[in-house]
Amino acid sequence: MPNDGLIETPATLENTPSNFIRDIIIHDIENGKNGGRVHTRFPPEPNGYLHIGHAKSICLNFGLAKDFGGKCNLRFDDTNPSKEETEYVDSIINDVRWLGFDWEDRLFYASDYFEQLYQWAIQLIKQGQAYVCDLTAGQVRETRGTTTEPGAESPYRNRTVEENLDLFQRMRSGEFPDGARTLRSKIDMASPNFNMRDPVMYRILRAEHHRTGNDWLIYPMYDYTHGECDSIEGITHSICTLEFEDHRPLYDWYVESLGIHRPQQIEFDRLNVTNTILSKRKLLLLVQKGFVSGWDDPRMPTLSGIRRRGYTPEAIRAFCGSIGVSKKNGIIEFPFLEHHIREDLNKRAVRVMAVIDPIKVVIDNYPDGLSEPMEAANHPDDVGMGSRTVPFSKVIYIERDDFREVPPAKYFRLSPGREVRLRYAYFITCISVVKDENGAVTEVHCTYDPASRGGNSPDGRKVKSTIHWVSAEHAITFEARLYESLLLEDAPQSDDIAEQLNPNSLTVKSDAKIEPSVKGAKPNTHFQFERVGYFNVDIDSTGEKLVFNRTVQLRDTWAKIDKKST
Repeated sequence: MPNDGLIETPATLENTPSNFIRDIIIHDIENGKNGGRVHTRFPPEPNGYLHIGHAKSICLNFGLAKDFGGKCNLRFDDTNPSKEETEYVDSIINDVRWLGFDWEDRLFYASDYFEQLYQWAIQLIKQGQAYVCDLTAGQVRETRGTTTEPGAESPYRNRTVEENLDLFQRMRSGEFPDGARTLRSKIDMASPNFNMRDPVMYRILRAEHHRTGNDWLIYPMYDYTHGECDSIEGITHSICTLEFEDHRPLYDWYVESLGIHRPQQIEFDRLNVTNTILSKRKLLLLVQKGFVSGWDDPRMPTLSGIRRRGYTPEAIRAFCGSIGVSKKNGIIEFPFLEHHIREDLNKRAVRVMAVIDPIKVVIDNYPDGLSEPMEAANHPDDVGMGSRTVPFSKVIYIERDDFREVPPAKYFRLSPGREVRLRYAYFITCISVVKDENGAVTEVHCTYDPASRGGNSPDGRKVKSTIHWVSAEHAITFEARLYESLLLEDAPQSDDIAEQLNPNSLTVKSDAKIEPSVKGAKPNTHFQFERVGYFNVDIDSTGEKLVFNRTVQLRDTWAKIDKKST
């Protein structure tokens, strides 16, 4: 495939699921539009960290370019220095790269084009299509009109070209205070589309820019900047979310008025996920007020947060590819996202045994001082992942929930007089318990059947439960961080974010136990804790302390719902 953005034929895409954007591109190619080129871009504003909602746009823009043998740029819309930081730029670059996409040498910034944008603004002034306005922001809002009444023209709308050129140059040179004047497009104050009612193009803003420093005292507005940046870069298909549909006439007006290349803006539905905060403003508030530990807190829906939690880029790409593209906003159930995480981790995660809430079990008839290696598969369905040995000894830990002194109905795990299978090891039977002064069970005593080594029944007898365990002598103590939704399921509709937060979104178990095979595991290594869930090693881990994040539980609610529906 030549590296010039061209595609010979869309026939190679016959097995690729279609959507209306893909159909538009195929139609354009077949009709020779743009010379057969396909060139997209992902244009984030560096005023926060990317979240799961952005992943759909990233996958769509880069994915379409790849499918059609085209190109995709990464371009930062850095026109608001009061809210933008280099930290955000760096995080976005890392996130897009983590998702698996490469913009090659096409990393751009709107600030790269500030001088050209300024010169184009002068061109519009000379053409009588822009003017300097002295109305305040509040006065501009008051004169915009309503859905049934046209807006009122600014008293400064008919300034001469010469006066506008002079004032605009003086705005740039810093002669006027912030907010004193703006440059507005002269379009139509009676337009039914509010975006066409003489929108602001430039405002005076004394704020240090993360790239240009204090070189500029005026900054272009997004609606003015966006289309021109697309044009400069030769973008063919400007793909954005539905809230920009009403902005498309303005996008086209600017590039047509300037007589420059006109990309085609196409809008699609944004990604919304149930019970998830996707407002940048609210996410920033969570960080600033200390409700979370930072932008990469594993409870956050930011790409850095879900990466730290253990989500994989392969799973995110599969999820984004499965939800489709449409012209109507909807909402995706969070369990469907978790389903894709499980599907991916199930294939890649090594199985180990770990006990999150341990209770001690003493096997009274097991020889003192003996330790046996038990063979355990690293993956039940992939022999290529090999096996490991897990040490077994007289004293082990099991999950507290796997023992009941007084078992409820249909409880088949360990209880007095009941026999269970220890995975990979032996059959054991509970014979007694030890309690503390409050009557709580602190230790369980059992006997084992030596003939059942490997968890095999020596005489064909069956047990109804198999539980996992860890040898107390060989166990590694670790910190388990168990995450739930950051929001309450019935979160109130309120501007007070604190009222909406789940107080149990993080539970820390500092005395969890795990088999020794994980010793030395590096951060971001994935494991399935058998019968517990998928976990990954957190970046807080050190040589002396292991920290695991629960990525997702084993139970797949979505798969059960989906199965019932079919």
